[in-house]
Amino acid sequence: QVQLVESGGGLVQAGGSLRLSCAASGDIFSINVMGWYRQAPGKQRALVATITSGSMTTYADSVKGRFTISRDNAANTIYLQMNSLKPEDTAVYYCLYRSSTAYWGQGTQVTVSS
Repeated sequence: QVQLVESGGGLVQAGGSLRLSCAASGDIFSINVMGWYRQAPGKQRALVATITSGSMTTYADSVKGRFTISRDNAANTIYLQMNSLKPEDTAVYYCLYRSSTAYWGQGTQVTVSS
């Protein structure tokens, strides 16, 4: 089992910044992928960004150049630095850990006001 604890969501004005954190604990395998997905009201959960244990990253086109994903392998923690936020970034952000099995965090709300 893997437990994921997210933090850092909140309310911010358009153009502002937020930093999300996700700490993993439990049966962590050294080779894994962690990342962030988001789900807006009435929409499906969608990829935001992922990062492998070797620090290879992928981003959704909608966040490229504005969001940066990073990780601290020693702390089993990933971060999502979100800059130049837009109202359309408003969603519940979910942390993902994937090795042989996928685990999801409980989600953290990000609200961007116009």
